[in-house]
Amino acid sequence: MADNGQQAASVSVPRKLWQHPNPESTLMHRFMQDLNRKHNLQLKTFSDLHAFSLAHRAPFWSALFHAANLIHEGTYTTVVDESLPIDAVPRWFEGVRLNFAENVLFSRDATTTGGRSVRHKEDAKVAITEVREGGSGEKVREVTYGELRDKVGCVAKAMRARGVGKGDRVVIVGANSVETVAVWLATAWVGAVFSSSSTDMGVKGILQRAVQVDPKLLFMDDAALYNGKVVDLREKMAEVVDGLKGCSNFEGVVSIRRFAAAKDIARVPKAETWESFLAAADTKAPLPEFVRVGFHEPFLICYSSGTTGTPKAIVHSVGGVMINYFKEGRLHEGLGPDSVTLQYTTTGWIMYLSNVGVLLYGGRTVFYDGSPFQPDARTLINLAAEQKVTKLGISPRWLFEVAKSGLRPRDMVDLSHLQIVTSTGMVLSDRLFEWFYDVGFPRHVQLANLSGGTDIAGCFGIMNPLEPVYVGGTQGPSLGVHVAIYDSLLPDGVEGKEVPHGTPGELVAVSSFPNVPCFFWGDKTPASGGGGGGPAAPGTRYHAAYFGRFKHVWAHGDFCVVHPVTGNISFLGRADGVLNPSGVRFGSAEVYSVMERRFADRVRDSLCVGQRRPQDNDESVMLFLLMKPGVRFDRGLVNEIKQAISADLSKRHVPRYIFETPEIPTTINLKKVELPVKQIVSGHTIKASGTLANPQSLDYYYQFAKVEELVGPKEKL
Repeated sequence: MADNGQQAASVSVPRKLWQHPNPESTLMHRFMQDLNRKHNLQLKTFSDLHAFSLAHRAPFWSALFHAANLIHEGTYTTVVDESLPIDAVPRWFEGVRLNFAENVLFSRDATTTGGRSVRHKEDAKVAITEVREGGSGEKVREVTYGELRDKVGCVAKAMRARGVGKGDRVVIVGANSVETVAVWLATAWVGAVFSSSSTDMGVKGILQRAVQVDPKLLFMDDAALYNGKVVDLREKMAEVVDGLKGCSNFEGVVSIRRFAAAKDIARVPKAETWESFLAAADTKAPLPEFVRVGFHEPFLICYSSGTTGTPKAIVHSVGGVMINYFKEGRLHEGLGPDSVTLQYTTTGWIMYLSNVGVLLYGGRTVFYDGSPFQPDARTLINLAAEQKVTKLGISPRWLFEVAKSGLRPRDMVDLSHLQIVTSTGMVLSDRLFEWFYDVGFPRHVQLANLSGGTDIAGCFGIMNPLEPVYVGGTQGPSLGVHVAIYDSLLPDGVEGKEVPHGTPGELVAVSSFPNVPCFFWGDKTPASGGGGGGPAAPGTRYHAAYFGRFKHVWAHGDFCVVHPVTGNISFLGRADGVLNPSGVRFGSAEVYSVMERRFADRVRDSLCVGQRRPQDNDESVMLFLLMKPGVRFDRGLVNEIKQAISADLSKRHVPRYIFETPEIPTTINLKKVELPVKQIVSGHTIKASGTLANPQSLDYYYQFAKVEELVGPKEKL
């Protein structure tokens, strides 16, 4: 990243909230010392280690590969061709073959040369604790590593009996359950490719994903639980099966019994029960061999939010995901066999990977199914204490609701085992950083603000144990990922230009790393040869998504700034939703921080977008307010908000228009979405994606494309 010493000298340092009491004891520090010994280096700080990981990519990633001690076969002669740009999507560790499920269910003895050995821990150790929200009345289910191996093996045998093999796609629409992870691991076992959607997603959203990948089999829960209500999914199951009838590879759906009594699926076409699917396999036949695939080959398909169109089917490689998760989970987060993780997520979000990932290290994961506020906001707090959770993964929205409820988790329960709380999905406000340490959680806990996600199955901005946590942003970049901030005013398709620290711009990745996606499923196949062919060549959706903005760098679409002193990366909003009135560029998160800090007692939520219609010479900022029940929206509040934004930010940050709204559009993961609203108020008609939880909410915003008809003359000035 660009440096600016003069600016750093004049910038105030944000408040320091946390520092590791003994950084020399961390896995990241030990890894750094191993590099020092092997390469005769003098690396001392995280900045030193990160700089080495960028300047010497092959030695860094090779060291990670050996430290991960993955079960594999084959060898590599070249880690990666470092001369290739990131948009060439170069292959890593060619010659290495491995299997995700094998590495979850077994571990490699350091003395072997790639063969399989039983896990170093006892089969009786609990791998998964499954919990349903309080309304179900069902007890916690626990599954040991031995039981998980047996369960996954049976599913893998049944899949092989049905002819599922390398390259086939298997889709599940399931809850955060043992059966869902068993389907994933069995799919990986036989070399097939896994894709998941959550049960709360609508039929349209499920089909927008599933049809793209043409699955051989669909697995689906027969019922779901949320907010104390059990929902029968058979009608949705039948509609999804009907929507897949045009897929050439699709053979049928396996209905998974979610509760005590299975639903009758006789009227669902091409359906069979979970029990009959497993029973069709020969019980006397041996378990199939693990199908080890090339490091760079597909094993997981994730999907972009697709809030205004068809989601991108992003294909991740088995080796890229595994080595990156070792880097993030072991080095950045310090996870290991003694870890207990609880990640609140649906199965249709990339954080489901984080929910399962601790199993690679022999730890325990807690699966929670249902609403995090059922019966109230204490649910996950109590669960973290009861299960002695060491890493809790949540969202800024959850923290906001807990704070708003007046809860003080550290005074409610024993959280002495808790070491890390990760927050992702949206920008974490400065106010919540301070609430976390001043009021909410024990001061020994590291608050980790993360950003990255589905596109790379990993993080651009992440925590680390060697530096302090300050108010605001993420602690810094992920090891081995060359993050930079480019001038956002440059046109598309040109060479990018890095801006100094402290100057907002667009987040980019300058060079390749292993967890860059393999390709998009169903993308165009460009011409090969010397003309620049490849999975991300010009003309592909892949190229348009990341590489059309600047030449030969990955543009992630986030508007960010790096603090000149701390190196924290603050995410200010999506680059395509950057606000730009009169040429002053800023992110919506800056406005949201004022709303949360000053108006949380009256405003439940807000949405800030820019309006620029074809006839407009400049952009106007619109702020929509979702009021708390019983609170009136009036001119006095509007003036008060404008004065607060002017005082806290600047006069140029003040929205031109402030309106009340009955509903804010969100994804099913509760991330509010700005781009569809921006397009609507700018005069466009859009087709809402199935990933929106409340697509009907968009209808309200069409009236603001003719905002002049809604406001008086004074408001127009």
